[in-house]
Order: sequence, then C-alpha cells, then structure tokens
Amino acid sequence: MIDERTLIERCQNKDRIAQRMFYEHFAGKMLVVCQRYSRSNFEAEDVLQDAFVKIFTQIHTFRFDCPLDAWVRRVVVNTAISNFRKEKIAHAQTDIDHQTESISIPANAQTDVQYEQLLKAVQSLPIGSQTVFNLYAIEGYQHQEIAQMLGISEGTSKSQYARAKQLLQQKLKIQNLEH
Repeated sequence: MIDERTLIERCQNKDRIAQRMFYEHFAGKMLVVCQRYSRSNFEAEDVLQDAFVKIFTQIHTFRFDCPLDAWVRRVVVNTAISNFRKEKIAHAQTDIDHQTESISIPANAQTDVQYEQLLKAVQSLPIGSQTVFNLYAIEGYQHQEIAQMLGISEGTSKSQYARAKQLLQQKLKIQNLEH
C-alpha cells in the first residue's frame, strides 16, 4: 500500500483507485464498530456505506493533525449516532426517565462468552440502550457527553446504560445455561 499521506491526497483528488484502497484498508475494522451500533449486520453494512460516503465527501477537511484512524472512526461513530437519531424519531421511542440500580456483568460471563454471542446480545438491546452502552462502555464517552450527542438527559443516559447492563447480564446468563 502507498503511504498514508499520498493515499489521502489522492482520495482528496477523487482518485477512484485510491478510494478503493482506502475503503479496503478501513472497511473491516469500521464494520465491527458499525455492528456495535446496529440491530443487524445488514443495518451495520448500511451505516458503513453511509459513513464512507461521508468520509469521501469530507476527506478534503482532513488536515493531517490527528491520526487518520481516529478521524475515520469519528466519522463512522457520528454516522451511527445519526442513524440512531433517525431511527429514534421514526419509532418514537420513549426514554427511560428513572435511574435503575447498577448491575455488573459477572467476570466469568465476560470470559466465557464468544464474541459473536456478545455482539448478538448487544444488537438485541433496545436501540437507545444499545447506543448508550456502546458509547459509554466501548467508546469511553462520559454520560454528559452522551447526553449532548443524543439529545437526552444525563440521567436518561445513565439509566439506559444500567438497563443495557441488566439486559445483557440476563441474556448472557441464559446463553450460558443453554451451552
């Protein structure tokens, strides 16, 4: 592969071969990110495609002052959040307004569960809880930041996260009993 700077410059000049190389380099890693924010692999692929359209449309704004991986990931996460907002409006999902008790997932559940099982469990969460769980537990955002990103209260973010942990604990417990 050509060096990163040359690749970006060629993408900025709308070079289709460079765009294909760029896509092939990042698509696999970014699909995993999209899967964490999606209800299905099909939806994750749609989010990924939308993200790459945004990346190639906005690549002229990349100024080489941050790692390219971080910039691409940010666009992908923002696209997934935008998709969440559209889905939230379309389904008129109501937020949970009360704080639930924090429940942790047992350590043995974390080590015994296969990645695919965990991914399916996360994907089966209600979309609000799934998004908050990913932003907090995986991406490392604080509840205040999540609240601003999603247009919800900080308390709602905390309760969605607690609910996600509770549901995941139940789902993983059931999966462990079945195996």
